[in-house]
Amino acid sequence: MAQYLKIKEAHPDTILLFRVGDFFETFEEDAKTASKVLGITLTRRANGAAGDVPLAGFPHHAIDTYLPKLVRAGYRVAICEQTENPKFAKGLVKREVIEVVTPGVAFTDKLLDHKKNNYLFSFIIKDETAGISFCDISTGEFKVYEVPANHLKQQIELISPAEILLSKKMKEEFAPVITSINSSIRITKLDDWIFNFEYAKELLLMQFKTVNLKGFGIEKLNAGVIAAGGILNYLQETQKANLSHLNKVSLYNPSDYMLLAHSTKRNLEIIFSMQDGGREGSLISILDKTETAMGGRLLKKWVSAPLKKLEPILARQNAVDEFVNKREIRKKLFLELKEIGDLERLVSKICTGRANPRELVFLKTSLKKIPNLKELLSGAESKALSQIYQQIEPLEQLAEKIQLALV
Repeated sequence: MAQYLKIKEAHPDTILLFRVGDFFETFEEDAKTASKVLGITLTRRANGAAGDVPLAGFPHHAIDTYLPKLVRAGYRVAICEQTENPKFAKGLVKREVIEVVTPGVAFTDKLLDHKKNNYLFSFIIKDETAGISFCDISTGEFKVYEVPANHLKQQIELISPAEILLSKKMKEEFAPVITSINSSIRITKLDDWIFNFEYAKELLLMQFKTVNLKGFGIEKLNAGVIAAGGILNYLQETQKANLSHLNKVSLYNPSDYMLLAHSTKRNLEIIFSMQDGGREGSLISILDKTETAMGGRLLKKWVSAPLKKLEPILARQNAVDEFVNKREIRKKLFLELKEIGDLERLVSKICTGRANPRELVFLKTSLKKIPNLKELLSGAESKALSQIYQQIEPLEQLAEKIQLALV
């Protein structure tokens, strides 16, 4: 148990899944929690003079079944794997935590809604200003902004995160506020020293391999940069993998969007039904005819936060009008989009070493459709569709490279 206790001490605020042979085992209080949440048998294991300790476990190949249940119940889960072959181990088999999965930090498909972003949210209050950052590690989206401190609650309602990071000294004041918005949001407290401007700036510069933050438009947002540093610190601590898909951070402007309170979205059943809290029966379920997961997530953002300014509203309307009038182009685009996978999440999996061969094949198949999309948009007349046409990179060489690697 000494090895387990040492690793558990380094990850105190988690359910530690400890790999032992063909099983993941939990001990002590973790075992009691796992038994209750997962519905698995709670037993006891002899521990010498210390007496028996509670034990609960499951086969390692069943982790995709049991892990989502723990995370959905609001727990942070540390996965501790054997890092050497037991046959060649001299003494105790080496083990280490390879990943910490949390409500706001997840890659597995069984934990993610493919038509909904999974946001990790961080904030700091400084001189009556709320510095805010949010990130979806599964897609690479990373935003920073600032608002007056008394607008913080509205922003939490707007972003609707799965998990919120805050400093230990702020938890007592803000935890009740967060819980009043949505009791299912995971609240994670970090050490106060993490929320420091110089430290945060250094983390961001190292992550993006740049000498300053001017290119991202956030260099003057001291509180916002601190919040972003909190997110980056947390991701580096929980993910033992490459985070190269987080290659930029961008400024978010909440004044561009209409704010719909959580109660408004609930009462009008815009995103979820009042009957069971699910998507079925809501406005979005009726409107959503998107063919890709990426389109579904974008539509949800647009419906949750309607535009306020006339120019972008007209730009969208003109693009829609063009598709209405070009029926054949629209139908052909739908057929092409049907064959395109979730590129955002596929790329994130590949960058972090989580993709399997089947997903690489899906990426190749999706990339081969992109030149067709560009060709179909070549006659675009509206400003929005013309911009999309210009921004599309065919990536034909990448598709061929993947094809050769898979043969």
